[in-house]
Amino acid sequence: MVRYGELSTKGKNRKDFIQQLGNNVRHALKDFSSLHILAQHDRLHVKLNGEDSDKVIERLKGVFGIENFSPAIRIEKDIDKAKEFAVSMIQEQFKPGMTFKIKTRRQDKNFPLHTREINDALGGYVLNNVNGIKVKMKNPDIVLEADVRMNGIFLSSSTIEGAGGLPVGTGGKATMMLSGGIDSPVAAYLGMKRGVKIDMIHFYSPPYTSPQALAKTKELTAKIARFSGNVQFIEVPFTEIQEEIKAKVPEGYLMTIQRRMMLKIADVITRQRNCKGIFTGESLGQVASQTLESMMAINDVTNLPVLRPLVSMDKTEIIKIAEKIGTYDLSILPFEDCCTIFTPPAPKTKPDTSKARMFEGNIDVDDLVEKAVKNIKVTNIGPGDEFLNSQEDVFAELL
Repeated sequence: MVRYGELSTKGKNRKDFIQQLGNNVRHALKDFSSLHILAQHDRLHVKLNGEDSDKVIERLKGVFGIENFSPAIRIEKDIDKAKEFAVSMIQEQFKPGMTFKIKTRRQDKNFPLHTREINDALGGYVLNNVNGIKVKMKNPDIVLEADVRMNGIFLSSSTIEGAGGLPVGTGGKATMMLSGGIDSPVAAYLGMKRGVKIDMIHFYSPPYTSPQALAKTKELTAKIARFSGNVQFIEVPFTEIQEEIKAKVPEGYLMTIQRRMMLKIADVITRQRNCKGIFTGESLGQVASQTLESMMAINDVTNLPVLRPLVSMDKTEIIKIAEKIGTYDLSILPFEDCCTIFTPPAPKTKPDTSKARMFEGNIDVDDLVEKAVKNIKVTNIGPGDEFLNSQEDVFAELL
């Protein structure tokens, strides 16, 4: 039994949000052939039909739009049968000294017993048939929920936290400038949590960046894909652009012009794919390119929204989320991405926008952008896809 969170505030649009969540749950569980999924106005039900409940639970944990959910059993709308199942379910969890309460919700207003009467009937029967158990209304050890619906009584005794947020697909489409570091996968995750369907843009610069670095970023995308379904991974060749910038731009502005070129290319790709914004993993003040002055000089090349979910987070907060979503161990693998090569020893932390425009005139921007966009490669990446050897093998190779 899946419960909605923020979806309950959506008013006239609620139906569309629930429909999208239903589609996302079906996609997340598509390899379970026997399941029956029904998305209703106030609940979504997944009927197991013999499938492995533990595996289904693990998949549901990653679906945005779910506040929480409970393994539940459906019985006929018969209070005596409900009593027997209530005792059985509590006995499975009961240990001496435990407390409980009954929490009833009644969708079917024609059911002969009211909410309080159902609580009393089930609670009294449990007290009489489970030796040593006591009632406690605040913070009991066991909460048995009885949901009286049109198609039966649903009993559940445990609640599992969901991913929260909004169903992916309800917030439009955007692109994500994905590096191989800690921050950008977390930013992508947070963007998806607000319902945005995200395409990943990754800049790579062979031979300065290795095939392992590219594979690592694809595997990070596969980790994130479990929250949204398949993700389009867009590889952008960046070697020629970086070499041109290195040769023709003053050292202090190398980083600024490089980031401006990345954002120009991302702007073109984003518009081509009918996306409405560009996400980045920037956190204010974390590095030289992430000061307000740098952001202003870099943003100068686009009028699309540039979205920075991590802007006010510190590194410790970002790492906690990366560990939670399973990207941290991958992100710290020591393969350089193109953002770390040709890094000047003293980059400008407060670049001047007019100077950035002037120095950018030293290179053929339009030609370089056109060639890069023309030679992109798109890969469809799904949850669980693998591109690297085991991390143990990777570290052994590096050593």
